[in-house]
Amino acid sequence: MDLRRSSILLLIIALLSPRALSMYFELKSGRTKCTGEEIHENAMSIGKYAIVNPNEDHPLPASHKIIVKVLPPKGTILHEADHVEAGQFSFTASETGDYITCITAVDYKPETTLTIDFDWKSGVLSKEWTNVAKKSQVLMMEYEVKNLMDTVNSIHEEMYHLREREEEMQELNKSTNSKMAWLTVVSLGVCLSVAGLQLWHLKIFFEKKKLI
Repeated sequence: MDLRRSSILLLIIALLSPRALSMYFELKSGRTKCTGEEIHENAMSIGKYAIVNPNEDHPLPASHKIIVKVLPPKGTILHEADHVEAGQFSFTASETGDYITCITAVDYKPETTLTIDFDWKSGVLSKEWTNVAKKSQVLMMEYEVKNLMDTVNSIHEEMYHLREREEEMQELNKSTNSKMAWLTVVSLGVCLSVAGLQLWHLKIFFEKKKLI
């Protein structure tokens, strides 16, 4: 009975234990290397791959390209990248079985050798990367929110400034209208005065000529 319990306990630990695969390997032009992982249903899996740059001071040469495919036990390809230098993939296993990642060095003449950095985690360990990704997303969202807040504040200040300008323009319009009204009254008074003087002058002129 104790042996049976121990076997069940070991089986549960094996099923729940996280899996991690991290490696460096060399790959010649036109060659393919496939790596398999047994992943249980509903377990999350995340992988990262990159070509190691032999000269960090210069970009990777044109010969350094890879093709990456992630294959489930059956069904369609989960991830495919063509002629890339680096990348990553993530998926949740739909069934228990062997999941295979194949990395192919693009055929190139003359033949060259690539060094590949490959990291593949599943189960609990994959959540660490997920948390890191979430933190990065939160930081990006925080940065975007700050930018939006700065934009909103800038728009608010601009609207406040425009409102002040509008009030100044209204005051100027009122002052101008008031001045124009006074100018109209003065102009009307001057016109009437001139007209009266002309009539008075004409009356005196006609009286002297004894025309009236």
